[in-house]
Amino acid sequence: MWLNPEEVLLKNALKLWVTERNNDFFLLQRRRGHGESTGRITGLLVGALDTVLDSNARVTPFRILLQVPCSQVSWVIASGAAREEVNKHWDWLLRNLLHSLSVFENKEDVASFVRGKVKGLIAEEVRGRQAAQEEEPEKFREALQKFELHFGLPSSEKLVTYYSCCCWKGRVPRQGFLYLSINHMAFYSFLLGKEVKFVIPWAEVTRLERVSTGLMTEAILVRTRQRQREFSMFLNLDEAFGVVGQLADIALRRLLDSEGLELDRVLQQPARITKRILEEQALREYVLALFRLPRGERLHEVASCSVWTPHSRCHTSGTLYTADNYLCFSSREEGNCILLIPLAEVLSIEKAESTTLLPNPVIVSLRTKKAFQLIELQDRDELVESLNSRLQALQWKQSMFRSKKDGRRSLRSPTPYYTFYYDTGYSDEEEIEEQVLRNTVNSEALMTAFHQNQPGTNGNKSMEQVKERLWDDHFAEFGRGVHMFRTEKTQRLVAMGIPESLRGELWMTLSDASSELESHQGYYTGLVKKSMGQSSLATEEIERDLHRSLPDHPAFQNPTGIAALRRVLTAYAHRNPKIGYCQSMNILASVLLLYAKEEEAFWLLVAVCERMLPDYFNRRVIGAQVDKSVFEELIRERLPELAEHVPDLSSLSSVSLSWFLTLFLSVLPFLSAVCVVDCFFFHGIKANFQLGLAVLEANAAQLSACTDDGQAIMILTGFLEQVGSEAQSSPPSSPPAADESSRSDRDVPVAHANITDLINESYEKFGDLTVRQIERLRCRHRIRVLQAHEDTTKENALRLVTPDVSIPAENLADVYDLFKTEHFISLYWGDSSSAAAAEAAAWSHMDSGRSYLERQYRLDRPQFKSLYGLLVPWPWDSNQHMDTVANRAFTLLDQDQDNLVTFREFAGWLDTLYCDELNEKVRLLYRLHIPPALTESEDDPSLTKSPLLSTNRPLFVNKPPGGEGEVKEDYQEQLKRMLQDLAKEKEKDVEKPLPLMNQREFIQFCKTLYSMFHGEAEENDLFQAIATVTSLVLQIGEASHRGLSSSESEVTSQEEVKGAPPSQTAEDAGADQDWTISFAQILASLLTEQALVNFFEKPVDLTEKISEAKEKQYQQRAGLLTLERQSS
Repeated sequence: MWLNPEEVLLKNALKLWVTERNNDFFLLQRRRGHGESTGRITGLLVGALDTVLDSNARVTPFRILLQVPCSQVSWVIASGAAREEVNKHWDWLLRNLLHSLSVFENKEDVASFVRGKVKGLIAEEVRGRQAAQEEEPEKFREALQKFELHFGLPSSEKLVTYYSCCCWKGRVPRQGFLYLSINHMAFYSFLLGKEVKFVIPWAEVTRLERVSTGLMTEAILVRTRQRQREFSMFLNLDEAFGVVGQLADIALRRLLDSEGLELDRVLQQPARITKRILEEQALREYVLALFRLPRGERLHEVASCSVWTPHSRCHTSGTLYTADNYLCFSSREEGNCILLIPLAEVLSIEKAESTTLLPNPVIVSLRTKKAFQLIELQDRDELVESLNSRLQALQWKQSMFRSKKDGRRSLRSPTPYYTFYYDTGYSDEEEIEEQVLRNTVNSEALMTAFHQNQPGTNGNKSMEQVKERLWDDHFAEFGRGVHMFRTEKTQRLVAMGIPESLRGELWMTLSDASSELESHQGYYTGLVKKSMGQSSLATEEIERDLHRSLPDHPAFQNPTGIAALRRVLTAYAHRNPKIGYCQSMNILASVLLLYAKEEEAFWLLVAVCERMLPDYFNRRVIGAQVDKSVFEELIRERLPELAEHVPDLSSLSSVSLSWFLTLFLSVLPFLSAVCVVDCFFFHGIKANFQLGLAVLEANAAQLSACTDDGQAIMILTGFLEQVGSEAQSSPPSSPPAADESSRSDRDVPVAHANITDLINESYEKFGDLTVRQIERLRCRHRIRVLQAHEDTTKENALRLVTPDVSIPAENLADVYDLFKTEHFISLYWGDSSSAAAAEAAAWSHMDSGRSYLERQYRLDRPQFKSLYGLLVPWPWDSNQHMDTVANRAFTLLDQDQDNLVTFREFAGWLDTLYCDELNEKVRLLYRLHIPPALTESEDDPSLTKSPLLSTNRPLFVNKPPGGEGEVKEDYQEQLKRMLQDLAKEKEKDVEKPLPLMNQREFIQFCKTLYSMFHGEAEENDLFQAIATVTSLVLQIGEASHRGLSSSESEVTSQEEVKGAPPSQTAEDAGADQDWTISFAQILASLLTEQALVNFFEKPVDLTEKISEAKEKQYQQRAGLLTLERQSS
């Protein structure tokens, strides 16, 4: 490849280069030791030096130098990993430049001309390629060519980045390069004449860890299901570990659950992923989690600045993040001061005069006549211009929306849609009232009408008044609304418990659901109108759970509360069918309805499900399981003594699953749990992690002494049930389940904890946990959770197939892996594959006719043919006829005619070839040469033909002589008898007879047999045997044909005597005069030749075949896909 000209003072320093070709201006040199057959010590030492030193020379065994006569300075202008590559560049120089250089009189002009020409070639080559997107395009081009040369993957396998590192094999290090692409990580090393290279698909990575041993400071441990690899000696270990984790996480989300998990639009297009994109996405994920922004927000600018904070009377330094619809500020120490400003509330963004005390100030004015001052902004002019352009676009959009809204209002009746309907009992018109309740949206929180009659709800009002005064003072100092400063003082007030009168408002403020409500006026009422009355699986589940939601609260012992809960859950299921309805959403929505208006409760539910707990409420609650796994690691890190006494933390972390899904609402007393919800809306999932750790620490001594998981769960359950709140005048009563016997077993009485003290303790001891740490842990643990689901899927699939086949369990598991890999390969490099589209459709539209596991991995025709060639027991030389047989096999297995083959179907086919008796193998070959496998046109096999009905009672459709009524009766009677026969055959497991084979089909059958024997040790004997069998079968067919013809002629003559129409008899006779042979006759003929019997009965080692397939699968499919892309 062409290189940006680089000066070389010594053409052959240390005798490391050997000149092979030269002229007056150019030299072609080879690295000493490369290509030498003798393997001399000098060559080995140079190779070792190249591997250890991080230099350009070590990756290019050939180079071309530009030399100027009578000058000691030369320039490297081209390099190559292979002789053919560098020779192409040399020939181009001779043809296009060498003759032109003689006209230059000045030596410097020669060098300048050649360098400019080479730079032009590089620019032309780089244009349109990904190297132009990298920070160092030239080095990246070099690495890209090495990656393509060493591993032979298709060009669509995009390289993202690469690192110089060391791979450990036991205690032996191998210095080389780690290449990270969109679907794989690959390592290459060449040290002392020994080459080491391997490729690991991201889909096989099960765990990523940072480990530390005595031999190395710190390393990246990559685990797969087969083995583990350790990589160390990175120049920047943190960066490399982050990129590896990101690429593995993105690939697994895209490959294993693209429909269920949220994935950014950019990341759904692997060809667009670069290292810069990964850095931007990591920062974006952090900002979305820190400020709990909508998932669709894009991050635009990131700038260091200081914001004037009136409560502290000074400027607070931090970072400004600008998104599509928000200005976000966070202090340098995460959580000390957070500011969120929706652009919808911004009136203007202006630059102020810069002074020594206030450098580069910007004033952000709000519609509420409040302003924020930002200083020390770098690139202030560009930032303000960008913000103003987005602000103007947003204001124009809002004005258009308001004008349309006003126009619609003028056409409506003045009666408002929102009314509040109280129902304290049932009347005679119960059905009419129930219908009204179903369609009437509440305009007030349920708590204003329904109070829970228990200690602390109506009493202790003085505490509520104190909290209200504290919040009023806080509003006066820190602001009120979404743009309120959120500081440690706000955290302390939230930990005390938000007063009931302000709870709904502050939940809307802290979650920024108020902005969504303001920008979507009328959206909820429209959803209610559309969704109510519709029936679906989600609505059925909602109806089943309605009366299980806070059943002890009076609001949900009343039709008003039940109807409001139904509307909110049904409207959300209609809004987001991907989630629909998930258990625990009913409990959460019930609490939201108690303290917020109905429409506000809906937008709070949207904020929780789509922003604050992403992926929690999808098909397999992946998000909750990821956080459970993260919590387990936090226990080991933050509570090491407990982890030491309880080696298996899975039981403790499993308990946390219900904590996180219901925000502790299902395990804590109601008033205490609501305080936890307060903290959740302020700090997000971080509050749940902190509280969970505090609960475990408070019970660490008892948990360490536990002898089983059940006892540990009882301890935690009993503790949480006794956690009270300051609003309760007396400690809560003990739960019925905690009887005296269970307490005596624990020997330690349950202490009555206070929720405020517990929350404050969690902040004091575990408050240093940051959102950035949580996001990094989630990225790593999502890999484990997805792979655990994949293992479960595999186990279930094998359990379904194993009873039907005789393949050993180990081999069947390996075949499943090959089957899945074939599917993945098409997703890697065959974007237009029909299997990928079918897979996406299977995720979206699940039908009840088939199990989910059976539908997960399916192969289309090209994928099946590739795997067919790898696993078929007879020789596969990819000739035209064997390709045709593979097409027939696919058509035969595709029983439901959806152009896809399931693993169950594929395993059954493979079982017949390797484990069944001779007659079953011949039966399979026979079926491959009759319809539906054999079609009229082999070039264009029809997939729409249905299999032939086979029954021992023929079905007559031709009209016999007689009346129409008789025909109808005979037809229906025959159909009924045929169905009865089919049912009897199914009950008795009687095998259906195979249709007869005609002469054309038998010729195809013989061609297949001939093609199977190539390369066999007894090839001549087999050819002679099949020739004998073919002759014998042809004689049998001819004899049967002559006998059938003579009998048909007798029948025809008799019918002519009786007066039957001659045209009809001739037609019937012509239809039956085809040459045919039966399966039994072919099988009997094959059994007469011992060579053929030995061939079909010879055992074939499936284990060895699978091992060969694993080695060939990647390269074979990569080559086929490349050819397909080039031909298209």
